[in-house]
Amino acid sequence: MNCLNTAHKTCSIHDLIEVLIAGIEEKDLYTKGHSDRVSNLSSLISSQIIMSELLMKEIHMAAHLHDLGKIYVSDQILNKPGPLSNSEWEEIKRHPEIGGRLLSKVSGFDAISKIVKHHHERWEGYGYPDGLKKHEIPLGSRIIAIADAIDAMLSTRPYRKPLSIDSCIQELEKSSGTQFDPELVPIAVKIIKDSNFTYDFIDTTINVTSNTSTSINA
Repeated sequence: MNCLNTAHKTCSIHDLIEVLIAGIEEKDLYTKGHSDRVSNLSSLISSQIIMSELLMKEIHMAAHLHDLGKIYVSDQILNKPGPLSNSEWEEIKRHPEIGGRLLSKVSGFDAISKIVKHHHERWEGYGYPDGLKKHEIPLGSRIIAIADAIDAMLSTRPYRKPLSIDSCIQELEKSSGTQFDPELVPIAVKIIKDSNFTYDFIDTTINVTSNTSTSINA
């Protein structure tokens, strides 16, 4: 039975997700609220694309859990106030695959586990863990990659101040077609240009002015 199709089980799963997220954020002090913001922003991007309600729900849940694998990353690395060494960076890079593997054990989470596993792939094929490129990367992973990057750029980190909205947009556009899906970048840019967009609380009720949804290849 697919857990997502049962109201009671879905409620229980959401409770479990909240516990897992709290565990991640206890370890990584500098990303408090990160999972919620990435999930909400992923939902905003998804709402502008033609897709099934089930896929939208899977992307929302995968975005909540995209950093689950960091549970197995050393606290010292997660909270290091400076650049990572090569070996530390390699440990960080394991988290998408670990998260995907953990979620694959949950009944009905096959699609969610794949989205989590591949959210650090790059459009041009030089990401990790599998070096997928273009439409080999699940649509949900491509959406979360952009939302994750936006939140990272607009967040205060121990080694830098947050970027401005304008600088964030410039970075997204510069990486369109290399790191990010070039069809998704304009959608994300339109959302963060919206006059109602605020970083502190990315509100899924924001109404992005658009008469049609975009068709994106999955």
